[in-house]
Amino acid sequence: MKIVTQEMIAGKLRWADIIDALYEGHQRPKAEIGDQLLSRSQDALLSRAAWIDGLGFGVKSVSVMANNAAAGLPTVQGGMLVFDDRTGVLEAVIDSDLVTNWKTASDSALGAKLLARPDSESYLIVGAGVVAESLAHAFSQTFPNLSRIDIWNRTPGKAEVLARKLANEGLPASAVDDLPAVCASADIISTATMAKEPILLGEWIGKGTHIDLIGAFKKDMREADNALLQKGRLFVDSFETTIDHIGELMIPLTEGAITRSDVLADLYGLVAGSFGRRSDEDITIFKNGGGAHLDLMTAKRILQAI
Repeated sequence: MKIVTQEMIAGKLRWADIIDALYEGHQRPKAEIGDQLLSRSQDALLSRAAWIDGLGFGVKSVSVMANNAAAGLPTVQGGMLVFDDRTGVLEAVIDSDLVTNWKTASDSALGAKLLARPDSESYLIVGAGVVAESLAHAFSQTFPNLSRIDIWNRTPGKAEVLARKLANEGLPASAVDDLPAVCASADIISTATMAKEPILLGEWIGKGTHIDLIGAFKKDMREADNALLQKGRLFVDSFETTIDHIGELMIPLTEGAITRSDVLADLYGLVAGSFGRRSDEDITIFKNGGGAHLDLMTAKRILQAI
């Protein structure tokens, strides 16, 4: 059994490796997935399990401890157990942050690769946290024509810090402050925020744009308004982890702004080629909701790299 940490894979993985792993994973038999959430007041233990026939099975468990920040400890900590598909032998325990960080940005990059215009040149990231940094690298490697990466954040100073860091790493990044104006000129937009009310409005988005919604992960969270969801062709990474679990879709469904049939496909349908962009003028929208099957596909490729 291997114990895998961040340091062990430094310099050994490219974003394309994980994006390819997710693509290949969706060509396999459909995953069986299941989640369990245990709570104690503000604290929680979340476990997400998946089994993919021919690939293996795994469980990622993370603790969420509300008071850890005051003690100088991470709020979220955990690990992922990876098992051999044929024998059930425990192959590895992997740092959960390692799996999550590579999985999240690669999930969105794969969605964009399947839905955005391949000649896209301008990319806007709404948010300036850890996910935003990963997105900049993943998308720059996925879309070679990107000549502009704009960073917007509610706190402008955070956008400026991230933009400088990315620019020092060789990416064409800069901080911006006029969100509606930048949205109007962006080919691809990713949102990675903790917003509970829409931060991205349909009236700002022009024809041909690809929208990548990441931040909302609870029932009371959303980043896009109803007008945007009605304006675009709507896709998700996984039907099972999004439609009945995340406010991004649950709220507009409850309000009658969209119907379940408006969600055209998840990654299984997109990878199969059954759905996708029909023209350069389509607005495409991809909701990244994650899922244990994506963690498993990512973890297996990480193990190949060490």
